[in-house]
Amino acid sequence: MNKVTVVPGDGIGPEVVGSACAIIKASGAKVEFEEVLVGMRAEKEFGTPLPVSVLESIERNGLALKGPTQTPFGGNYRIYVERMRGGSEWRADYPSIAIALRKELGLYVNVRPVKNYPGVATRYDNVDLVIFRENSEDLYVGNERMVDDDTAEAIKRITRGATERTARYGFEYLKRTGRKKMTIGHKANVLKMTDGLFLRAGQDVAKDYPGIACDARVIDALCMELVIKPETFDGLLLANLFGDIVSDLAAGLVGGLGVAPGANVGEKCAMFEAVHGSAPDIAGKDIANPMAVILSGVLMLRHIGENDAANRIDAALTAVLAEKKHVTRDLGGDAGTKRFTEAIIGKL
Repeated sequence: MNKVTVVPGDGIGPEVVGSACAIIKASGAKVEFEEVLVGMRAEKEFGTPLPVSVLESIERNGLALKGPTQTPFGGNYRIYVERMRGGSEWRADYPSIAIALRKELGLYVNVRPVKNYPGVATRYDNVDLVIFRENSEDLYVGNERMVDDDTAEAIKRITRGATERTARYGFEYLKRTGRKKMTIGHKANVLKMTDGLFLRAGQDVAKDYPGIACDARVIDALCMELVIKPETFDGLLLANLFGDIVSDLAAGLVGGLGVAPGANVGEKCAMFEAVHGSAPDIAGKDIANPMAVILSGVLMLRHIGENDAANRIDAALTAVLAEKKHVTRDLGGDAGTKRFTEAIIGKL
C-alpha cells in the first residue's frame, strides 16, 4: 500500500484535488491518503504557508498529490523554512511555495506531458510530447539584487551535473515509453557559456542513447515551430526558465492549463500537481475543471507501478470527454466538478 501526501492548496484546490482522490479510490489503486495544509489556510492556522510537517510528510511517504497554491506578485514576499537538517538548524527562504517544495525535497526535474484528448477543442491535432524541465537552477536560483534604485540584476547559473541529471531522466523516460526523439532547447548563440554548457551537457548524455534521435533548437525558433507543427516533436529538454515558459505554451496547444498535468521528481520524492492557478474567484462554486489534477494522479499511479488503475482512469476520462455530456463549462458542457467526477467514476 502506497501512502500519498495530499496537498489540497488554495482556491479551487480542495475541489479539484478532492475529485482526483475520489477517482483514484474508485479505480481500486492500492493507495491511501494523508492530507496536509499548505497555503493561505496553513498561514492562518500555523502562521506559515508551508509548515515543516508538510515537508516531513512528503519525505516520509515519498509521494505527494498537490493542488494549486496562491503566491502574491512582486514585493518582498518570501516563504521561510526552518528545520533540522544533518543535525543542525537549517533556515532558507524562497519566492513561492512551489519553488520551496521543489528545492527542499530535491525535485530536480519537472515532467509535463502534453497531448490531445477527444472533446477538448484545440487548434491542433496529433500533439503528443513530453517536456523535461531542469528544476533546480538557472535564473530560478533567486540570486538577484538591486544595483541601485533603477537597476536590478539576476544571476543565471547552469551546471553540468544538474543538466546531465535531468537529461538522463528524460532519455530514460523516452526509452521506457517507446519515444524516439529528444529536442534540446537553448539560447547558446547568445548565452554562449550558460546555455552553451546546457546544450553540450545534454548532447553528451544523448550519446548514451543511440536508439533515440537528438537534435537542438534555439529557443525562439523552437517556440515558432511549436505553434506551426507541434506534432513533429516528441521530447523536449529545457533549462528552468525556458522550460517554465514553453510548458505553458505547449499546454495551450492542447486546450490550456486546465487539461495539463505535471510531475516534479527527485531521487527520494515525487510530487504530482496541477500547473494552473488557484482561481479564487470560482472557488466553492462547483464549476472548476479537475482534469489537470486527475491526469497528474494518473502520472503518479504510473510512477508507482499502478499501471492498470492509471490506464482505466485515463480511458474513463477519455470516454467522458468524448461524449461531452458531463463536462465542465470550459470544456463545452454544463456539468459541475462533482458531476464530471461522478461521470468518470461511472465509467470505471
